[in-house]
Amino acid sequence: MDFQVVVLAGGTSENLSPLVSKDVPKALLPVANRPVLSYVLDLLEANDLNHLIVVVEGHEAARLVGAWVSSAYVDRLSVDVVAVPEDLGSAGALRFISKRLTANDILVISGDLVTDVLPGAVAATHRRSGAAVTALLCSVPVSGPSDVASSGGKDKAKKPNRLNIVGLDMTKQFLLHIVSGTNVEKDVRVHKRKLRAVGQMEIRSDLMDAHLYAFKRTILQEVLEKKEAYRSVRLEVLPHLVRSQLRSTSSGANGTTVDETGNSVVPSIGNLQCLSQHRVVAPSAFKQGVLSSSSGTHRCCVYIANKSKYCHRLNSIQAYCDINRDVVGEASHLSGYSFSAQNNIIHPSSVLGSKTTRVSCPPVTLSKAVVASGLVGPFGRPHCMLAEGSQLGDKCSVKRSVIGRHCRIGSNVKIVNSVVMNHVVIEDGCHIQGSVVCNNVQLQERAILKDCQVGAGYIVTGGSEHKAESLARK
Repeated sequence: MDFQVVVLAGGTSENLSPLVSKDVPKALLPVANRPVLSYVLDLLEANDLNHLIVVVEGHEAARLVGAWVSSAYVDRLSVDVVAVPEDLGSAGALRFISKRLTANDILVISGDLVTDVLPGAVAATHRRSGAAVTALLCSVPVSGPSDVASSGGKDKAKKPNRLNIVGLDMTKQFLLHIVSGTNVEKDVRVHKRKLRAVGQMEIRSDLMDAHLYAFKRTILQEVLEKKEAYRSVRLEVLPHLVRSQLRSTSSGANGTTVDETGNSVVPSIGNLQCLSQHRVVAPSAFKQGVLSSSSGTHRCCVYIANKSKYCHRLNSIQAYCDINRDVVGEASHLSGYSFSAQNNIIHPSSVLGSKTTRVSCPPVTLSKAVVASGLVGPFGRPHCMLAEGSQLGDKCSVKRSVIGRHCRIGSNVKIVNSVVMNHVVIEDGCHIQGSVVCNNVQLQERAILKDCQVGAGYIVTGGSEHKAESLARK
């Protein structure tokens, strides 16, 4: 396929502080002990999309990402890592590299996307439809701990992420309306010309814009050139294309909106399930073939992923925790590792308990013999990961957590629903729940963390207790 692939890998996002830093840009944040960018690159490689432009905000972040890509994907992918100024936004980043885009169609994918939806399927849909843009829509992921009965007390139950209000034609092929982060208590406004053109529109709130798009290059470049103030693909470029389609097929009533009876707005809907099923019906008869024809207007299409597919973006600290939990849990097929019968991954160089026994099995594979040996004892619940060179003391309990490389964890330590990165020292009696602990952190004896983020190199003093705090060196 004549596609150019652009991966928007970000930089040092403020909303991920203190997890990201000048030493660990967003693209290299570990998810199940792999840089998050690796999930997108592996997915593209699996689809034979091997020539990529990876856009990184900031020269130092681009240098770090480039060095990692060169090492991890040598002889596998042809990757051009391009540094762009910080704070341009996704549209600004595409505008900055616009002259590099020469193919007929451009596949744009966020570097923080973790999914098993095939980009090739989106590209194929785009080609078949001849659309200006084709967007991947997935089921809205849930957020929050999945183990509501964990030992740390009452955890918050899973809850839906922020909403998108999406309008589709009745064949679910064409995108007619999209607003991100809409409050469902507010009215949903839809242009009358669209309803006149298509006859019916289904309004849904159960779909997420996954930030994976196939664009017709000439149309994308035209929008980026004419709309110089646009910074976001998701919030500005895509809605602009959706708003401007079908203009040449309608007459009058621009800017007006109608409900089922021709009134000015769609009534407020308080119930999410109701809204996801709600259809707005135009007073005119359905006009067959308006969207599928090639006359005088561009079209915006969608590829809706099956509900069984996993799709999540690492665009917040909560999302970071959710994705790590999922990739060693219900979405373990994305991890690239082999799990044991107890759904754990224990690297053979790691040490558990006071016996300091070396596990003699293939890397990242836990054999039946190892399970029988009792070396998985500290992992009281499934879906945990312990990376190479790490050590756990006696009577530790690790549940639904990821522990990075070369960590030293003392005795009587409890870790629940947490991510512990590399070279972390956790002394005896510490309790960690719902938290992220970054590289080279030290937790002194009996420190307690609940729902915290601890930045790289921070020292948590012995006996201290922290709840819902962000701890970082000044």
